[in-house]
Amino acid sequence: MFTNDQRQQERTGKYGTPRLQYLQELVIQFQNTNDDETKEKILANLANFAYDPYNYNFLRQLNVLELFLDCMSEPSEKLVEFGVGGICNSCADPANAAIVTQCGGIPLIIQCLSSPVRNTVNSALGALYYVCNESNKDEVLKPEVVDLIKRYSVAEEVSLSFSNLAKAFLDKHLSGN
Repeated sequence: MFTNDQRQQERTGKYGTPRLQYLQELVIQFQNTNDDETKEKILANLANFAYDPYNYNFLRQLNVLELFLDCMSEPSEKLVEFGVGGICNSCADPANAAIVTQCGGIPLIIQCLSSPVRNTVNSALGALYYVCNESNKDEVLKPEVVDLIKRYSVAEEVSLSFSNLAKAFLDKHLSGN
């Protein structure tokens, strides 16, 4: 369920931590830990907050989108998975999608299409669906990317979600071609 100010106040209570402060504490914990498992848990938590439009402004304020992008080039498959998951969750908002593209996120998302981790591929397909627009379609709709997405679109037996996401992408971005 999406949050609004009233619902947030009810859930937080009189002595609870305001959302911005809570998210900032998560970011600080992420930055201050060297433990990979702790980083993964914190990043997964941030990615879960990224689905709710109530949090979009906070995520932008705290540069969490950039944090997600940074994690997408880490050697840890879990950090990549949660990083692209956070990007996918937040990119339904055009302002977030613009930040992702301005910060060089498109090549990172495209790279995730070849991941061995199913969640990473699903999130990459979803993120590309949202970030692709008239201003960046040449970067996104490269022949090798379109070919890969077309292969996912006919791979129902491998993954129905890959197929459905790929078909939705092709319908939205290549229906005129």
